[in-house]
Amino acid sequence: MDEKTYTKLSAEEERVIVHKGTEAPFSGKYNDFFEKGSYHCKRCNARLYSSGDKFASSCGWPSFDDEIKGAIRRQKDVDGRRTEILCANCGAHLGHVFEGEELTEKNIRYCTNSISLIFVPNRKEPHIAKAYFAGGCFWGVEHLFEHKDGVISAISGYMGGSVGNPSYQDVSYGNTGHLEVVEVAYDVGKVSYENLVKFFFEIHDPTQADGQGPDIGEHYLSAIFFNNEDEKMTAHKLIDILKNKAYKVVTRVLPASTFWKAEEYHQNYYDNNKKKPYCHVYEKKF
Repeated sequence: MDEKTYTKLSAEEERVIVHKGTEAPFSGKYNDFFEKGSYHCKRCNARLYSSGDKFASSCGWPSFDDEIKGAIRRQKDVDGRRTEILCANCGAHLGHVFEGEELTEKNIRYCTNSISLIFVPNRKEPHIAKAYFAGGCFWGVEHLFEHKDGVISAISGYMGGSVGNPSYQDVSYGNTGHLEVVEVAYDVGKVSYENLVKFFFEIHDPTQADGQGPDIGEHYLSAIFFNNEDEKMTAHKLIDILKNKAYKVVTRVLPASTFWKAEEYHQNYYDNNKKKPYCHVYEKKF
């Protein structure tokens, strides 16, 4: 980004954003601030966080337990211990990220200086909802959903088991009860939940009972995790339509539980490795 297009910073803003300073705790305007909207980079206006991911951590700085996908860059801090977070678009210093504190279910805290942010009220932010699908290896499901119109992000993870914050190794051993699940964040104004469920059925084989393609195992089974009764009814309605078309659907419809994000090397796997899905392909069924 051309530096001439950056927002002009005050001396204090430059101290924090450019020279990696820190504002005093409990002094920032967004520390105790919970209006609905989104938080953008003060220097380049790139969208960084959604208000739905902000939480009260009592640490003295605005805290978030998630980011807009791809908005934050991490690097080792000069102190050699902490992990610094920066705007991925312009490199502005934001603060630090901490994991393992168990302050929220996502178990992560993006500790950000208020002075590095600018808040945009909700009226300028799309209505975002989340849906959860399991259809074999999450690499392929994530990849295809990420390229669907109306989808904001797709994240690989785990759901449905009895172990908190499982690792890939835990899940692949098949003794946790988790399935490989993709969390799909979507703009309700651009795509409906029903359309997403149809797409899910059309990018995997909902009739395979032991996994998906060559991937065999309990964590590869087909399932839809619903957030409410409307989603549950929509899933069953579409399954009935497929059964009337002679598809022997084995997809389970289950209540959503805690979604545990998978390790970073699983995210955007096909795009990062310049590969194509090996057992997921679109086939029109509706």
